[in-house]
Amino acid sequence: MEDPRDGLTLFGPLDSAAPLGLRAGVVGTAAGIALFEGWVNAIRHPIKTKKPMPSRPPFAGFESVFRIPWESKALQTAVIEPEHLRQVLYQDDRHQRVYQTVELFVQAILSVHREEEAKPDIWFVVIPDEVKKYCRPLAVVEANLRHEARREFASSLKDNTRIARRLQTSPSLFAEQNQAAEPYSYKEHFRNQLKARLLTDKIATQVIRESTIASVGPQGPTAREQGSELMQSQIAWNVSTTAFYKLGGRPWKVQGIREGVAYLGLVFKRNVSSGTANAAACGAQMFLDSGDGLVFKGADGHWFNNETSEFHLSRTAAKDLVAKAVKSYAAKHNDQPPKELFIHGQTRFNWDEWMGFQDAVSPTTNVVGVRIQDEGSFKLYTPKDSPVLRGMAYIVDETHAYLWTKGWTPRLRTYPGMEVPKPVNIEICRGSADIEVVLSDVLALTKLNYNTCRFGDGRPITLKFADAVGEVLVTRPVADLPPLPFMYYI
Repeated sequence: MEDPRDGLTLFGPLDSAAPLGLRAGVVGTAAGIALFEGWVNAIRHPIKTKKPMPSRPPFAGFESVFRIPWESKALQTAVIEPEHLRQVLYQDDRHQRVYQTVELFVQAILSVHREEEAKPDIWFVVIPDEVKKYCRPLAVVEANLRHEARREFASSLKDNTRIARRLQTSPSLFAEQNQAAEPYSYKEHFRNQLKARLLTDKIATQVIRESTIASVGPQGPTAREQGSELMQSQIAWNVSTTAFYKLGGRPWKVQGIREGVAYLGLVFKRNVSSGTANAAACGAQMFLDSGDGLVFKGADGHWFNNETSEFHLSRTAAKDLVAKAVKSYAAKHNDQPPKELFIHGQTRFNWDEWMGFQDAVSPTTNVVGVRIQDEGSFKLYTPKDSPVLRGMAYIVDETHAYLWTKGWTPRLRTYPGMEVPKPVNIEICRGSADIEVVLSDVLALTKLNYNTCRFGDGRPITLKFADAVGEVLVTRPVADLPPLPFMYYI
């Protein structure tokens, strides 16, 4: 089927995972937990827009779509007291505010995870909208709500932050001071920090705002704005699909992905808390022909070039990262390496990186380096009002092409965008492959996003979540992090 929602509705998911159903854990305020359980009860039944829309097909109900039950009553719940949340959420120090807010939710989850025999398959973290508002970079609490956070190192907020950050690179001889400085080693982002702090315990989570689920079911307002009503079937599709995936099932498989092929997307993120201008964390997202995804953490190093604003690995680091990916691939394929390995990046790979990639694979594996960038200036216009077709390509030569991953989609009878669609700029910069095969692969990889459920994305999955995965990797640098399924990062 062209649209995964059509296939799920008619035939169910690819995998028949968890026949006993989805066992959910929910953490949030009492009001948030009640909203969530009411929402789960609502999506057990069909949800549709009042006026039929091909771009927003109806959701037939969770059990009808995924062929497994999902009881509205959660297997485990962990209640966050609103008063405790307010005490940490309105602090003027953003680092302490985010760290302590995440701490409330993390400790509530870990307490159940470590003490209870019945463990949920996935934890739904239901947050008030204020958590999203105040627990992100550059967020400022209004003066009438704000109160002063504890100053451990200096009386002023600026000096306190500066000293705490200095302790990240030059630890104190006193353990108490290093512990007090720990909040400043994390990125000030609730979702990313929550994911990072639960990686070592391998706990899958899904963060949901209360307002997202407040308009479905009897607990919601009787009258909602038109935009909210139009979104409800899509919310049901998105959350249900990612829940099924994090449960361990594959909702669908993309047709045409060749057997024995692996796709690797390189991930880089500058580590600004390191005190060094060019320090960065690197990682890779690997996706297989089966649809499985893994994330590998590479070595931290001075990968960012301030003159070119590009990231590049050393030969050794490139070899080690790709070797991890090949080893994980072989573990899933009877100890056989991939026949082809396509490495996607947003810059051209230099010679050191390329030689490192070659060092990591056997002679039987064809390695191809592909640069994929969003095109900023090149556009095409049609004589009619409708934009260009999704999937159209302009092949410049045997190594370079433009591909429209966004555009008019006949199945949806619309172009789901606001601006003139721009193509992605694709270049085979290392190795050799048929450019049409590369374009076909990239287009197919735009339909492999299990974190949502739509016709397709504008970017292939190898690069779609590069920023998100990178943020989790640098939120709290963890040494020797093993390869983990993609679901723990999204």
